[in-house]
Amino acid sequence: MEKEISDPTLAVSGQRGPVSHERRIQIIESASEHFRKNGYKKTSVADLAKAIGVSSAYVYRFFESKQAIGEAICGLALGKIIAAMHEVANSDMSASNRLRKLYTTLLDKGLEIFFNERKLHEITIEAIEGRWCATTQYHETKYEVVTKILKDGRASGEFERKTPLDEVVIAIVETLYPFSHPILLQQSEPNVLHQRAVAVSNLVLRSLAP
Repeated sequence: MEKEISDPTLAVSGQRGPVSHERRIQIIESASEHFRKNGYKKTSVADLAKAIGVSSAYVYRFFESKQAIGEAICGLALGKIIAAMHEVANSDMSASNRLRKLYTTLLDKGLEIFFNERKLHEITIEAIEGRWCATTQYHETKYEVVTKILKDGRASGEFERKTPLDEVVIAIVETLYPFSHPILLQQSEPNVLHQRAVAVSNLVLRSLAP
């Protein structure tokens, strides 16, 4: 009997069977390697099954489609950025420094995952264009993290309190897109993006001053 082992992957659309099943993890690892090497579009479920040494039907016991496998991989990649955002939001830094740090963290993690790993970037573009559920949590976390930082900043007296909170959150999240969206990240040089991230975060912080 095949054992089950611990796995941080969250169940997403199109996944079947135990989330922590050893074969599921093997499929994800093999798919990640194939997608990086050959690209998402050029890899088939049959290719993945052959690499693992099982039939395509066996793969379908855990994933209903290639997209479902892509979602699992994309979810793991985005999960690293989500964890980094929560780490910033829950740090001991002042709210101002946390907000400033959020810009550079999103940019650095995004470049690391989406820009340097070109084939993974391709999967992420598919996820965005196809509105895969793996991208939903990523975007929701930005709102959640910004909301927490703003509330803490208002409570500490660092930020003004007159503007409706939801309005400020929406505006700040919009300013994060150039430094967190995979398509936008590939359109500028990393050094230029870092300069812009610092400039935008400084401007936002000045607008939040009481």
